[in-house]
Amino acid sequence: MFESKFKTARHIETVRNFLNSVIRELLRRGECHDQSKLQVPEVEVFAEYTAKLRNCTYGSEEYKGFLQGMQVALDHHYANNSHHPEYFTGPCIQSPLERMTLVDLFEMLCDWKAASLRHVDGDIFKSIEINQQRFGYSDEVRMILMNTAQWLNTQQVEHFADES
Repeated sequence: MFESKFKTARHIETVRNFLNSVIRELLRRGECHDQSKLQVPEVEVFAEYTAKLRNCTYGSEEYKGFLQGMQVALDHHYANNSHHPEYFTGPCIQSPLERMTLVDLFEMLCDWKAASLRHVDGDIFKSIEINQQRFGYSDEVRMILMNTAQWLNTQQVEHFADES
């Protein structure tokens, strides 16, 4: 019995160590999230478009027009941030989300949630639906994102969406 308890304790310790690795990576990403937006060529473009984006509906024709105007900055941003599906370019049959890690997905969903708070009519659940069409991810992935977004909505997170 002692050997069984010892092996179980070692298993628990191993799981804890893997979880701690994930936690450390999420903390690191939290510290450096979107730092490229503070550099050329992104900083000037985001300064011009942030207020415009706040007052338009995510996924609308107006929104898509703004994205076209931001293309140079967005290309740079996506190329430097793996939590964006657009980071994964090149020929592939898979949805870009299927090429991401769970850590990428979690940062992406937190980013989408925070972005939804910046839009006057933002809704994380609508964003997930729109983005399923945009990025072609499966219903299973959509449900995982929806379930996690529901969990995010229960968290007491201080945000300054009105100021951003």
